[in-house]
Amino acid sequence: MAGSGQTQTYAELDARSNQLAHVFRELGIERGGHIAIFMENQIRFMEVCWAALRSGIYVTAINSYLSAPEVAYVIDDCDAEAVITSRAKAAVASEVLAGDDRPPKVRAWLMATGDGKAPPEGFDDYDDTIASRPADKIADESNGTIMLYSSGTTGRPKGILRPLPTVPVEEGDPRSAAIPVTYRYRPDMVYLSPAPMYHAAPLAFSLAVHRAGGTLVIMEKFDERNALAAIDTYGVTHSQWVPTMFVRMLKLSDDERAAYDLSTLEIAIHAAAPCPVPVKHQMIEWWGPVLYEYYAGTEGIGSTFIDSEEWLTKPGSVGRCRQGVLHIVDPEGNDLPAGETGGVYFSGNAEFEYHKAPEKTQESRLDGGRVTLGDVGYVDEDGYLFLTDRKAFMIISGGVNIYPQEVEDCLIVHPAVADVAVFGIPDDVMGEAVKAAVQLRPGQTAGPDTERELLDYVRERIAHYKVPRSIDFHDELPRLPTGKLYKRLLRDEYWGKKGSSIV
Repeated sequence: MAGSGQTQTYAELDARSNQLAHVFRELGIERGGHIAIFMENQIRFMEVCWAALRSGIYVTAINSYLSAPEVAYVIDDCDAEAVITSRAKAAVASEVLAGDDRPPKVRAWLMATGDGKAPPEGFDDYDDTIASRPADKIADESNGTIMLYSSGTTGRPKGILRPLPTVPVEEGDPRSAAIPVTYRYRPDMVYLSPAPMYHAAPLAFSLAVHRAGGTLVIMEKFDERNALAAIDTYGVTHSQWVPTMFVRMLKLSDDERAAYDLSTLEIAIHAAAPCPVPVKHQMIEWWGPVLYEYYAGTEGIGSTFIDSEEWLTKPGSVGRCRQGVLHIVDPEGNDLPAGETGGVYFSGNAEFEYHKAPEKTQESRLDGGRVTLGDVGYVDEDGYLFLTDRKAFMIISGGVNIYPQEVEDCLIVHPAVADVAVFGIPDDVMGEAVKAAVQLRPGQTAGPDTERELLDYVRERIAHYKVPRSIDFHDELPRLPTGKLYKRLLRDEYWGKKGSSIV
């Protein structure tokens, strides 16, 4: 753990995950069963994952920032038969356990207390529970897999169910085989994971680190200075980020950035959200050509990839297709040629379904095996994909399509702006009007003068019809630590007032 320095050896990881695997079998959780983890980034997280993955079990890591009703929904929806939580999450977990909507299929509630004190009523102590179990393998080891939920930024989260791997545990999951090859994993690597482990990418890439025999360093919580300090302290060679982390690090002063030795860093992977072009230029200038970007989703339907050298010749691209077949599709379902914007689809690799949501599964698919994550973009003449925005966030104003990402990319590089979200709000004349929600940097003052300055800044750089009609200032935007923005929460405030005149 990057902050506390707490460590776990491979021998300890192996023994403790075996012990928990025995607990699962004693509970009657067999291959194809489900368990849920609801805990913050901490030392027990990975051993719980490995216990499930070596038992042929689906493991659902739940967003540790969710409320009790949201947590209860996920536990119930994923059919969890055991829940492992922590002292830090005790208040929310206890509310779930005591609530009227307590998930009925859960057979055991385990709490990793870490403080030697008894857990709250209804929970068994995690360490005491596994301590009496054998540390050798269960007799029927088989490969499990993760079943995570979408972030729910555009609606209720969806469980992403994929078939269990059929190869032996020692061979891993073939669907993750490209990770160590693409990013040159090896036993002497040191991988920094600054994001929450409940998110698909940090978890999948960290599991691959363990399979490669490398050192995994997990941050308890992202902080821009602490992240740079961790690279320096632990000699980090590999890491994974989201663009909001880049923005926050770039806002540090030159002296603050220069205080840390980053020379060991070989590969800095980023994904999860589009990276503004000026931000990535600045990161490559600072860190060198070590940035590697991909576009993919937990659904595993396809992916693209681009390194720093390629990106500098195609700024803004998320790369060329490396898994599946890439399609750009118009509203009628026709494949579009290079240069035309449409829905981004992949074919040839759709082994998933949205758990208990056949209608959502069907909505994601077109004929010919084409499947989408809901993004919009285009492919250039060389096959490079450029993402425009999420389809759900597209603004239609006066019959014209406006993609918020372009406006957000413009505003985020203004020195006064810490974070930004752009979305459509009701307008009696145009149908929708462009609205910006802005979180200012410390020391900046919200008000008419700042609003005018930011709007003028945007107006000088993009077409006038894309410029926000107005800006609302927020102390903090509802962004997940994974970098995903709960834009729906911002939009709903306005769409709940339909019929009002927006000026």
